Amino acid sequence: MLLPIAPSATSPATSDDGDWAFVRPRDFTGRFARRAHGAGRRPIVLRRRWSVGVAALAAVALPALAAPETWGSFAIADAGNAGNATLPMPFEQAGASFPGSAFYYLDAASVPLQIGEGIHSDADDKVSGPLPMARPMIVDNSGVDRTRALQCMTAAIYYEAASEPDAGQRAVAQVVLNRVAHPAYPKSVCGVVYQGSEKPTGCQFSFACDGALARRPNRMFWERAENVARQALSGYVYTPVGLATHYHTVQVNPYWAPSLQYLGTIGAHRFYAFRGAAGNPATFRFAYLGGEPMAAPHPRDDTRDAAAAAAVADPLAIQRAFANAAPATANAPVPVTSAAATSAPAPVYARDVQQRGGDALYTAQNLPGTQGVKAEYANSGRWIAPPSQ
Repeated sequence: MLLPIAPSATSPATSDDGDWAFVRPRDFTGRFARRAHGAGRRPIVLRRRWSVGVAALAAVALPALAAPETWGSFAIADAGNAGNATLPMPFEQAGASFPGSAFYYLDAASVPLQIGEGIHSDADDKVSGPLPMARPMIVDNSGVDRTRALQCMTAAIYYEAASEPDAGQRAVAQVVLNRVAHPAYPKSVCGVVYQGSEKPTGCQFSFACDGALARRPNRMFWERAENVARQALSGYVYTPVGLATHYHTVQVNPYWAPSLQYLGTIGAHRFYAFRGAAGNPATFRFAYLGGEPMAAPHPRDDTRDAAAAAAVADPLAIQRAFANAAPATANAPVPVTSAAATSAPAPVYARDVQQRGGDALYTAQNLPGTQGVKAEYANSGRWIAPPSQ
């Protein structure tokens, strides 16, 4: 049952039978008075805050606008200052302008460089044509030889090019193998890597004399260098360095650099090869004979023999020795009629190579005779003419 409510001006409550009845108000605004827009507390507070902010900004900006001489670096394009007026270009002045006149006012002192002018790079010293490539040298000897060769090659790569990219490390490994194949250097990897270490200033690779071996190698970088060394000893040939036998960092300029053939720069090293007969591809013998010495620097030796051995390993001395040993008519197309006609003076070898047999190490032994061979094939395999140096 609904309770009756009192009649009001907005809700008539009487019915036809005279009873009181509930009537919904037609307009709720009659009960709840609305506040005028902006009459609440929050809009007034926000308006006051905005007023304070505008007043503070005006207090800062008006003094600056009123005193332009205090603007300092903000005085941009001051039209009132006659000293800053931009002068017209010559071809913009009256009487000096005609179609294309701007071209004649260009600065003639700076002539643009033509193609190939004023440009120099390391590639200017590079040999023309393809580099002679080394042949694979496979160190497949099991046991002591391969273990020592791997350890010496890894040490050379690590201490010479630990921070180099793979290309720089492979280039160092190829130089070691090229020296093993060259008759002027030891015929073993460890012999090449630690050659001259008996003298404080005779090391062919600086890390064997400068105390770098006293530092404990980083395991991760050592394993990375060992991986490159294992590939090189398994027959991998890094062709960009060709038959290079020497290199040095870009920070130094050794005395022998101008006399050797510059091949290129890889990473932080510049690589060189012998000139003339010493760098001839026929001089190299990529055949591994084994006999690896201890994988460590040699004991110090200050005797006269050690000094002589270090002098023999000088790159300029090796290059001169091969040039003097080359026959004077090497480039002449002289027909080969006998084995004696092709024999050349034996090259000068290092002391340790001479102790192991010298030129006999590179002379074929126990070859089969020519009995029973037809006359037209008797000279098969011999040079028709000596190769060009």
